[in-house]
Amino acid sequence: MMQKPSRVLRFLAILLAGPAFVMAADPLEALPALTGAVAQPVKGDWLIAPAGRKAGVYRGESGKEVVMTNGLIRRAWRTAPDAATVAFVNLRTGQSILRGVKPECVVELNGTEWNVGGLAGQPDYAYLNPAWVARMTASERAFHFARFEVGKTEAPFAWKAARPSSQGPWPPPGVSLTLDFEPPEGTLPGVEVLVHYEMYDGIPLMAKWLSVRNGSNAELTLNRFTSELLAVVDYESTVDHPPLPPDVLHVETEYAFNGMDGRSASRAVNWVPDPQYSSQVNYARLSPVLLEVRPPLGPSAVIPPGATWTSFRTFELAYDSTDRERRGLAQRRMYRTIAPWVTENPIFMHVRRADPQSVKLAIDQCAEVGFEMVIISFGSGLNMEDEDPANLARMKSLVEYAHFKGVQLGGYSLLASRRINPENDVINPKTGRPGDAIFGNSPCLGSQWGLDYFRKLRHFLEATGFDALEHDGSYPGDVCASTQHPGHRGLEDSQMRQWEQITGFYRWCRARGTYLNVPDWYFLNGSNKTGMGYREVNWSLPRDRQIILGRQNIYDGTWGKTPSMGWMFVPLVEYQGGGAAATLEPLEQHLAEYEQHLAQNFGSGVQAAYRGPRLYDSEKTEAVVKKWVEFYRAHRAILESDLIHLRRPDGSDIDVVLHVNAALREKALAMAFNPTDEAVTRTISLPLYYSGLAGTARIRERDEAPKTYRLDREYAVSVRVQMPARGLTWLVIE
Repeated sequence: MMQKPSRVLRFLAILLAGPAFVMAADPLEALPALTGAVAQPVKGDWLIAPAGRKAGVYRGESGKEVVMTNGLIRRAWRTAPDAATVAFVNLRTGQSILRGVKPECVVELNGTEWNVGGLAGQPDYAYLNPAWVARMTASERAFHFARFEVGKTEAPFAWKAARPSSQGPWPPPGVSLTLDFEPPEGTLPGVEVLVHYEMYDGIPLMAKWLSVRNGSNAELTLNRFTSELLAVVDYESTVDHPPLPPDVLHVETEYAFNGMDGRSASRAVNWVPDPQYSSQVNYARLSPVLLEVRPPLGPSAVIPPGATWTSFRTFELAYDSTDRERRGLAQRRMYRTIAPWVTENPIFMHVRRADPQSVKLAIDQCAEVGFEMVIISFGSGLNMEDEDPANLARMKSLVEYAHFKGVQLGGYSLLASRRINPENDVINPKTGRPGDAIFGNSPCLGSQWGLDYFRKLRHFLEATGFDALEHDGSYPGDVCASTQHPGHRGLEDSQMRQWEQITGFYRWCRARGTYLNVPDWYFLNGSNKTGMGYREVNWSLPRDRQIILGRQNIYDGTWGKTPSMGWMFVPLVEYQGGGAAATLEPLEQHLAEYEQHLAQNFGSGVQAAYRGPRLYDSEKTEAVVKKWVEFYRAHRAILESDLIHLRRPDGSDIDVVLHVNAALREKALAMAFNPTDEAVTRTISLPLYYSGLAGTARIRERDEAPKTYRLDREYAVSVRVQMPARGLTWLVIE
């Protein structure tokens, strides 16, 4: 990620909304002191009401530390005899996250490894006694701290909000801190390593990344790097077996691929043993309590004279509870904060054919019932790589027709998991030939085909005005040993350069407002939605099983995703087999099952790919589709808010989910489903803590008159409901 050089970084401390400080003899003296209220934790629950304090950078009590804090977390750096993190505290719990001092990062430049900052001499790595810090010394062979800069957060890329969303400020408000390090005299003159931090208002979250600036007259190679090293406190104590990694932080990076959840897609977050931690209980000293953030390969990046290379960002979210729901809410707040485009949630249909007649029928029906987007599906005949002017003109005319009807139009393109040819496919480093890639055969994004593919997609989107891209088989992380591809030099830089290619394209799409359905975890680089969690062949099962499995997918998929981050699927026509028992067409003949899909998707705030030639086949079917679209639109804000998980669907008794949002007039909405063949009467307990309600709540079932309920000591109310066999109901809480 190369950038043109900016001015040489010099010390400048800036108040969030104020002028620059006057230079002082001691730069730390220019910072406000961390005293009074700003030194104390904020009161209240940040997941319910705004924390009420902005992030800031201060001078620590000792007068020798730079401190970032937002009242929820605090991180501090000693600046002499070198810069190093000496405190990282969760202010909500009062617990230290840190147990030892490490370098701020590690870089390998021109084949030589360097620590960047850090302090030596800690006598024991089980804990960090503040009294030890004053006696610690600078590492002999390291880049040393030179200066720092304070500023505001900056957006890593642009976001054009082209559809409704619960849009927060972009970039997320907060404060930034950059530490500037220079090499020992006479080693790498003109080279600097900049370590960047951001801390955000109202959430226990911060980001970190590094830049390498080449101010010399010669090319510089960044062979490898570790952008974060944190000696984190133990999670558990076991003598015989390696313990689990620490459970006090959720750590996620932009460098993610080949996964539909953050953990599966993580490629740079590593929890490893700490060789300096000699007093640990684990007999083999294998406790994975050292966080190292580094790519698995390379980047082997060549930095020309005068240029700056910048790494991916790492996000560190401090958990303040062991409760699964609260942790999930914290993660979902993180995505809403640093990737707010994930809250865009258009109602869409997948049309099976790309011919104008089929597409216009789908557009007409979507416009009639209130759907907001048509995506020309896989297997439709759409080819975004076709640069024939006639193809582009035909697709542009369909976009214009859709826009006239108030509907957005998008389409499908397959990237990976297909064979191009030996010259353009990824080359296996073990065999020197194509094959045995993650998806069998796959094109290299740095090949001439790969470069042409992205040029063609950009041209297609610009020429036609398509509003959405469903990008299947996104880059899964394949390495490539070719030395002939123009987009990378060889094996060592192949993964990073291909990742830069795909994420550069997604960020371009985000800046122009193109909606991105991507079945991989590219959210932090601009994608909008991935699978909620499904096995494709399940949609060839009998209809009644699809319905229960669908609700299970939603229940399980929303622990770590907002409802708007995952798509579901509704096979209006046969999909991968199953015959008549698996499909909804003719729709009027299977209207009960169709309505179940509509109700559970819209009632969960989750959009599905309704795949077929049409949304309705009669006035009766049309009325049912309209009914649920209107329900969704009437309660859209609360339905797209976070889910509290009450009872997982199992087909044996009712299952319930609860939406909550303390900032809305509708504070909560519960959806309850009865999957059994018998009518049921049940008392449902609704935990309303995260709704922000206290004392009483006004609750109405469906469109009935509201009743007032008193919350118990656990902020819960009990509501009695009746549901017919295979029926449902909902409760609106104000």
